[in-house]
Amino acid sequence: MHLLKWLYPGMKFKRWLLLFSAGVMLVSLGLALIFNYKYLDYIEEAIFRAVYLWKGSYNYMFSTLIGIAVVVLGAVLMLVATRFVIRSVITVLLPDNSERLVDIIYEKRRLGKGPSVTVVGGGHGLSVLLRGIKSATSNVTAVVTVADDGGSSGRLREELGIIPPGDLRNCLVALADTEPLMEKLFQYRFRGESELAGHSFGNLFIAAMNEVTGDVEQALKESSKVLAVKGQVLPASKDHVRLDAIMEDGTVVEGESNIPEVHKRIHRVRLFPEHVQPVQSALDALTSADAIILGPGSLYTSIMPNLLVDGVAEALRKSKAVKIYICNVMTQPGETDGYTASMHAKAIIEHGGRGVIDYMLVNSTPISSDMQAFYAKKGAYPVEVDEEAINALGVGFVKADIINETDVIRHDPDKLSRSVMQMVYRLQPSALKGFDVKNH
Repeated sequence: MHLLKWLYPGMKFKRWLLLFSAGVMLVSLGLALIFNYKYLDYIEEAIFRAVYLWKGSYNYMFSTLIGIAVVVLGAVLMLVATRFVIRSVITVLLPDNSERLVDIIYEKRRLGKGPSVTVVGGGHGLSVLLRGIKSATSNVTAVVTVADDGGSSGRLREELGIIPPGDLRNCLVALADTEPLMEKLFQYRFRGESELAGHSFGNLFIAAMNEVTGDVEQALKESSKVLAVKGQVLPASKDHVRLDAIMEDGTVVEGESNIPEVHKRIHRVRLFPEHVQPVQSALDALTSADAIILGPGSLYTSIMPNLLVDGVAEALRKSKAVKIYICNVMTQPGETDGYTASMHAKAIIEHGGRGVIDYMLVNSTPISSDMQAFYAKKGAYPVEVDEEAINALGVGFVKADIINETDVIRHDPDKLSRSVMQMVYRLQPSALKGFDVKNH
């Protein structure tokens, strides 16, 4: 029954209903004192006469049963009346969602009790994880790379002097609890040959909000309100940075978008300038998290730039959260050619220091031969899970089915978030405090 949903655990409604009931009883007692008990006697006498005429005798149990029935009827009337009072208010504030009010409140209460999760990365992979994890907790923070220098983001970065908004936009949309039309609007990319061609509306919106508020962090907060974002999206830094790669042959490639194009083995990446000021809110999110998730995403161009921002790797190492790295399923041409799972983890440890990751989540589902052949033409191959080498790094790992194999190999949002949250609950018991795991 829809009405009974108001009594679900965690709604914080029953306590006020009981208070309301106590008030009604006090009013009833006061009225009885004002008008004297004789009126109650009249009611009881009427019950006595009715029962006597019906049964030919009388038992005081009838008075008790009728009293219970009156109490139940009064409680139902109170609940119905309270519901309609709330609904009348909500119909004005949320006309489109008034029928789903109880479901909305229950969902927000449930997600609000979820563990605090901070996700670090960038690119498409990060938004895939966020799209799934928002159904498990609303206490999620995305710390996003600001090293992107290609496409619409790169153009806005050069023309307006702002940090690249593309990855930030994708994360906002992934965490959004809004209508599909709004999501399509933010992801819409202008066509044609005008100066707007290639720009996405969401990037322009964030750029405009940055101009209005004067601060990109505040711009993201205001944009989050428009999209009804579950959680928060933060840049790792507000500074303008460039990602460079030092190759194993000693050559240096400047610019994030240029690194995969040279098709050389990467020795190390670095930021220019070398010292970049972090966003304090991002450090706070890392410090207070129950779990920190790195990836999924491009190893050197999406994950590493965050670790190179001053204070981020240190905050990761010092954090008491369980730290999980989601390993890519396929190698990335020009970036991780020939890499095994342990080589991914080793690269992260070399850039961020020992202690930045505790566990890896790797794919356990075999890739079909047809799909392997399709990817081989692009120079991409399944990442080998070399278990002994992973353990030798002092890193644990969990195998799980986390992909969706259709026309391409992608992480599945639901499978991925479910596996991640299971790891969080199992490896970080404090994350379970006050949370109902049965619903997950």
